[in-house]
Amino acid sequence: MAMLRSTATRSLLRSLAANPTSSAPIRQQFRSQLCTISTRSQALKPFAPKTLGLTRWASTSAKGDQKPMDAIDSRQETELAKQKLEAHPELVSSSSSTHALRSELGAAPGERGQGEEETEMMGGIKGDLKTIRDTFSLESVPRDAYYVGMAGVLPYMATSLATFYCAWDMNHAAETGSGFLIDGKTAELALHIIEPLQVGYGAVIISFLGAIHWGLEFAGYGGYHGYRRYAIGVFSAALAWPTLLLPVEYALISQFLVFNFLYYTDARACKRGWAPPWYGVYRFVLTFIVGGAIVVSLIGRGQIAHLMGPSENGPTAKIKQLRDSQMEQLAEEEDARRKFLASEDESEDEEEEGGDEEE
Repeated sequence: MAMLRSTATRSLLRSLAANPTSSAPIRQQFRSQLCTISTRSQALKPFAPKTLGLTRWASTSAKGDQKPMDAIDSRQETELAKQKLEAHPELVSSSSSTHALRSELGAAPGERGQGEEETEMMGGIKGDLKTIRDTFSLESVPRDAYYVGMAGVLPYMATSLATFYCAWDMNHAAETGSGFLIDGKTAELALHIIEPLQVGYGAVIISFLGAIHWGLEFAGYGGYHGYRRYAIGVFSAALAWPTLLLPVEYALISQFLVFNFLYYTDARACKRGWAPPWYGVYRFVLTFIVGGAIVVSLIGRGQIAHLMGPSENGPTAKIKQLRDSQMEQLAEEEDARRKFLASEDESEDEEEEGGDEEE
């Protein structure tokens, strides 16, 4: 910008020097403008160095009786002083020139610095909160996906809160002898019913999250990537359903880790362009809610580990019961076989003794 102003000024001065008689009014007007520019540059001297070529030229061009170009034009200044300032009342409001009682202007002299410090601190906190809100904003998420996704975490939250309440009621019954709303045995039975619901629903959701990438591959979103994208859905189902065979605590911990792994995978997919840009933040919010629900369930179950017996409804317990029944059946068959062999031996001995007596 300084170079443009310097070049324009030099060209104008050359034209004035070429026609000194016909351009007197222009010269006078230009000199007044130079005075104004020089005055402004002197006012801005503490803030910026004087680097304009115009100012350098004005300081070196005064020779003999010629006045320097940075001299103040009194006539022009007098004419400018006669001009009346125009009022614009539409720009003034009831609050544009007022300040609160305890604001920066209304504060006491000893408290003004403290008020400024508090204002700066609150501004930083508000800025951080705004950054967090903008980072995890779900405004770009389609409304249908937003509502359905939030509805999908309700079963997790319901089973988690039910687990925590049943655990609290069991502890209350153990301490006082009676439960708050239900007795301890009923709360334990409810927990055994909640176990397969929460773990089974988690396996379904994990498989569904993997299947989303199959749909994106079918639609060709971000191009076609073949086995690399199909593998996400395969691994999701392969990691989800074996958790049904684990004890409930281990199953919840395993699903918690799988949910976080899938969130990392989805975030990488968004970065690569394999998924919509809003899908990463959307998955983070839902994973945070589901992870919190799993943690609450684990905390509740950890408080009653010494009160609750082994589950009789889970797949692990059923497998154990089946193995125990098979072992009992084998033992009964072995006893029956031994009794049969013993009876045959006795009959043979009796026949041998009868033949000896006849002889």
